[in-house]
Amino acid sequence: MNEFINKDILDYVELNSQQEPTLLKELNKETHLKILNPRMLCSSYQGRVLSIISKIIKPKKVLEIGTYTGYSALCIAEGLDKNGIIHTIDINEELKEIQNKYFKKSGFENQIHQHIGNAIEIIPKINECFDFVYLDADKENYDKYLDLVIDKIVSGGVLISDNVLWSGKVLNNKNKDLITQKLIEFNQLVKKDKRLDTIILPIRDGISICRKI
Repeated sequence: MNEFINKDILDYVELNSQQEPTLLKELNKETHLKILNPRMLCSSYQGRVLSIISKIIKPKKVLEIGTYTGYSALCIAEGLDKNGIIHTIDINEELKEIQNKYFKKSGFENQIHQHIGNAIEIIPKINECFDFVYLDADKENYDKYLDLVIDKIVSGGVLISDNVLWSGKVLNNKNKDLITQKLIEFNQLVKKDKRLDTIILPIRDGISICRKI
């Protein structure tokens, strides 16, 4: 998926960065063996990026939009405040079993609140403010998710959005599909938003990091 960085450099970077914890290796393997569309799984290197950002922030309240099998939630949980809470949202109820299995193994089970259903309907019902929001759901609704969460992010809080380079398709000026066009619009939206400081990193499929001013 990552064609933005020379593979030898990427291999070197991953080799000389913190390695994937054993529990997450197990989850990674089981996801690829048993779950449809395993390419949706957060990569081990990207997971380490989420982990170290979380450890720096030490968030007390986290919102994750798009949980899949729970890999990224567990990466973020590594930096969670001892009394912190993660709210995760995923539309696929069938994934809850594998999420629960690894949330329980991790020891973070009681700090992770799972919500199953449409995030656009669920987010307004969560009466919390967040210092860390991770967005990795249906790309065509990224702008709607931004509208729903921006006022729930505390000053100094962080919004991280995945897949914002969409395998480089954002550079294609012709024959843009709906998702590509929506991601281009989202990237422009967060850049222009005066409430946010924004930077895009060419990690895996591209992640943007926005800090609420």
